[in-house]
Amino acid sequence: MSRRPTIVHLARAADVSVATVDRVLNRRHPVREETARRVLAAAEEIGFHAAALIKQRLDPDAPSRTFGFVLQKETSYFYQALAAALDEACRSAPGVRGRAVISFAAELTPAAVLEKLARLSQRADALAVVSVDHPSISQAVEELKGRGIPTFGLLTGLAAPARAGYVGIDNRKAGRMAAWTIARTARRPGEVGLLVGSHRYLGHEMREIGFRSYFREHAPSFRVLETLVNLEEPRIAYEATLDFLQKHQGLAGICVAGGGMEGVIAALRDERRAGSLAVVVPELTPESRSALVDDVVTLVIGTPLQLLARKTIEAMLRAIDRSSPEGLGELFLPFDIYTSENL
Repeated sequence: MSRRPTIVHLARAADVSVATVDRVLNRRHPVREETARRVLAAAEEIGFHAAALIKQRLDPDAPSRTFGFVLQKETSYFYQALAAALDEACRSAPGVRGRAVISFAAELTPAAVLEKLARLSQRADALAVVSVDHPSISQAVEELKGRGIPTFGLLTGLAAPARAGYVGIDNRKAGRMAAWTIARTARRPGEVGLLVGSHRYLGHEMREIGFRSYFREHAPSFRVLETLVNLEEPRIAYEATLDFLQKHQGLAGICVAGGGMEGVIAALRDERRAGSLAVVVPELTPESRSALVDDVVTLVIGTPLQLLARKTIEAMLRAIDRSSPEGLGELFLPFDIYTSENL
């Protein structure tokens, strides 16, 4: 089947009504076990995305597990997509009745993250957090470990010795990939602008390290400018981009390591600079997709959200069940690469 199977396809394959499939999926009303197992068999046969969830529904004795997540920027398309992927991965986790509790920090500050961690720790068996690195966060992670609640760094690492692990892409390699792209697609060697959300994001710091190290090693004719912090705010990124364009006539490219790329894209559009610079941004969103098509952005480095969500839940389950050695270490996932030619 070329398209992703839907609930309609599943109903046809199981020879039941759509309403029956809905009852099996959502437990709205009782369904005979024979019928439910027929729906499960059909779901597994056609590759229905919620087959694991249906199997879980048929095993009421499976242990209940609650997974807590602290994300950033509730209004962000990327974080909304990540939240949806995490929710589905929790519900589909094999062998347990999983539930996701997702909270968004209102600010990038450690205090905002700490408040969310404190609330979620009252309900969750394990936690994963997108957070700036700070001694107060490290202390909280250590206290959570003492209470038997493993805590993972998600997307960006944590320096906390008590962390259970990290799940995300290799940000150092992502930084080198961004530099490789600019060095090979810029019209000519010149100055390169770099924006990060915060110097306290270990992921952004690692991207900057990889970015600068590539130019030092392979493209010394380019000069990476002083890194600018945009706090993941498009408005600040917009002004920073205008500043790059006005002060550096030899600007060859721009890299965004973190949020706020919408501001960079808007500034380049307003200044009619499409195609004049090599530009690399993170994550495929409606804005970055449109920018690729219009030649405003050269390349997007993306996170495979479904894989990230599934691997995070697997790691959290291992930590909860204590079936792995102390500390799961760093689980690096392959990153996605998008250009205008492979959308």
